[in-house]
Amino acid sequence: MAVSIDTVYQRVLTLANKEQRGYITPQEFNLLANMAQMEIFQQYFYDIKQFNSVAGNMQEFSDPLTVLYEKIGEFDVNQGDAWMLTNMAPVNDTLTIPWDIIYKLGTVRVNGAQVEMVNGKDFQAAMMTHKTAPTPRRPIGTTTSLGLRVAVGTDAFVNENVTFASPGNNQNMSISYTMRPPRVEWAYVVINDKALYNDNISIDFELHSSEETELVYKILKLAGINLKAAEVVQVAQTLEEHQVHQEKQ
Repeated sequence: MAVSIDTVYQRVLTLANKEQRGYITPQEFNLLANMAQMEIFQQYFYDIKQFNSVAGNMQEFSDPLTVLYEKIGEFDVNQGDAWMLTNMAPVNDTLTIPWDIIYKLGTVRVNGAQVEMVNGKDFQAAMMTHKTAPTPRRPIGTTTSLGLRVAVGTDAFVNENVTFASPGNNQNMSISYTMRPPRVEWAYVVINDKALYNDNISIDFELHSSEETELVYKILKLAGINLKAAEVVQVAQTLEEHQVHQEKQ
């Protein structure tokens, strides 16, 4: 359900030219397009928090939370040992987290057992007593500036025997996460001094198809700011506010 980057680009150019503000280069568009995509994506999580505080409705296709989870669901990913070993290579007892790929961590499992995620202070404190120590059936984990640490422990607790899980180390690990939207690109070839769209190497938006109009308005607004064209910003702002109002009624 991707959104065509060329369709968005042509609509942005049409609206910008209508305001007689000239051409937006592919390089400028690509920069603004990625900014707009990330802004829309991040807003999903703020909206979920907002809508969780109000009563929903029983209409399958109009409940805002259902719609938001559908949009975010396109970015939910599950990966196993092979992916983790390649992308989360362990350094000592810490697994590196590829934040350029991962936006939010989900569930981590070791040998089928779900890892209980705690803060760093509680993680260290848990190691000190038998009652709170991690076991193979109750591993615990925490994130630090260096990455992800997952303590497995042993059934017969001995502090020195607490082990840290890592993929490919005789431990079956898996992870779920919300990935970042891949960077988009309107690619082109130059023919007769003109940039012509190249579908073969372009990268479309992976946002839900319903976000096409929102993308156009956000990019147009950013382009107006970049062009120092107040009237373009105003037009885009008005269109965007109308779109958001319709979605959140």
